[in-house]
Parts: sequence; C-alpha cells; structure tokens
Amino acid sequence: MAHVWTCAGLRWTPDGPTLMWDGGRRSALPLGKRVAFAVADGSARQCVGARGHACPVRAVVPGRSTGARCEECARLDRAHSVAADTIADDPRPYRVYLAWFGPGMVKVGITAVERGPARLLEQGAVCFSWLGTGPLMAARRTEELLRAALRVPDRIPYAEKRAVRSALPETGAERAAEVRELHARAGALSGWPESLRPEPCEVTDHMRVFGLADAPAARGEVVELVPGGGVSGELVAAAGPDLHLAVAGGRGGVVVLDTRLMTGWGLVPPTARGIEDRGIEDREIDERTFPVREFTQPPEGLF
Repeated sequence: MAHVWTCAGLRWTPDGPTLMWDGGRRSALPLGKRVAFAVADGSARQCVGARGHACPVRAVVPGRSTGARCEECARLDRAHSVAADTIADDPRPYRVYLAWFGPGMVKVGITAVERGPARLLEQGAVCFSWLGTGPLMAARRTEELLRAALRVPDRIPYAEKRAVRSALPETGAERAAEVRELHARAGALSGWPESLRPEPCEVTDHMRVFGLADAPAARGEVVELVPGGGVSGELVAAAGPDLHLAVAGGRGGVVVLDTRLMTGWGLVPPTARGIEDRGIEDREIDERTFPVREFTQPPEGLF
C-alpha cells in the first residue's frame, strides 16, 4: 500500500516556494520541477484544526474550501490572528505596505517587520512598496486611514488575481506605476499616527521570482480535488499559494493549482492510482481527474 502524505500548505522561503507536510517533511518547488500526486481513493477531506491543534471531532470539510477548517476551528484560528485585532499588545514592529496584483488591483496591508517580504510572496503580490513602520496599532490605524482616503481594499480574491496574470504589463515601470502613484497620495495625507515612521517608495517586483515573466498564460484553474483524482505537470510559475503547471493530456496547456485545496486530503504518488505522467484529463470529469474551470468562464461564486 502506498504511503499517504498530508499537505500542510505552501510556504515561501529564501530559496523559493516549498510544500510543507505533516511530520515536518518539505518538498522544494524550483521552476521546472515535476509535480505529481493523487488523492487516495475513497478518502474524505478532514479539518486541519487550529493553531497547531488537531480538530477535536475530525470534521469533514468541503473540497472547495481553501481554509480546510470546520466552522469551530476556523473561528478559533481567526480569533488568534493579527487580522482579528485581538492582539493589541503585540510588541513587535509592523510595516504597512501597498501591494499590486494587476491593473487596478492594489491593496493595503500590514505585516511584522521580522517576516520581511514573506507576506507579499504568500499573497502573490506582483510588486509592492513599504509605506511605513511602527507599532501594531499604529500600523492598523494607518491601514484604515488609507483604505478610507485612497479607496483601496485590504483584500483581493485569489480568483481575481489569477485571472489577470496572463495580461500583466511587460515592463517593471508599468507594473510599478500604480504603486508609486498611490504611495505619493498616501504620503500627502494628514492623520498619520506619530509613532509610524514613513518609508520611501521603493518598488520590489516579483515577476521573475514567481516565474511569470517567461511562463505561458494559464487557461484555467483546478476547482477542487476529488478522491481518486490526480495531476501531473511541470512547474512553470508559482505565485502566492498557486502553482502554474504545464500538463499533458486532455487539452493540455497551463493550469493553476491552489495548494490550499491540497490540505486535509490524504495524498499518494500518482502511480498508486495508475495515473501516469499524462496531466489533467478534463475532457470529462471521471474518477481520475480534478475538475478545471476555464478563465473565460464566469466565476460562479466559487471563491
């Protein structure tokens, strides 16, 4: 019987994206690597728990959930996050940033200084610039100020980020233009907390880090994983939690796999299911496929 692996998500390290597995194992994901796995036949997707603790009821969660948590574990995980504004006494310094994902898609956010650019890589920010540095609550107040004054969100759905990656501007100057313009407008605002130190506009571009500069345009995205299904493809780009895989079989081409869909499943080598290196067979959805949605189709509210 094939050994079953449980994915703990994708993490961006100084060496690039890495798949994490329960038990501490890691799989580095350099561009060009072959990514191949299948979902164990007859398995169910289980809640991954919260804050390092297993789900007490081992709840089954939907295949299309990117959080892979039951309602109670999701509540506990959220309650202890910085985003929930429940950790006001966090002594660490924080940075406020502007992140750009595509034309007209800029968001404002905060991240701990000690994390460096990891948060931006995790979100799939094509380029970004720091705005200021200071205590957590000062950073949070600045984030709220910029959201209201500049009318920029603090969240952009991943489905929208994926859909525009094949039509990004070719030059770094074009990609940085919106960030520079909003950074200048932000700096001219009154009402910044005195404890937040403004940062100059220095745009960092992740186009080549992600591999998007040379990758073929993706034609669609995996909607969910299903028992008995499998995928095999060459990694041509990676942005945030997304792997851009060049697959064979079916219609071929590049398909985006959100690694958050992998968590909670029991995964096995594709040969354990007889799935050879032939890619996603999506001409019809059967027991050996993951369903794929074309980017030309409407989102249908999946995310």
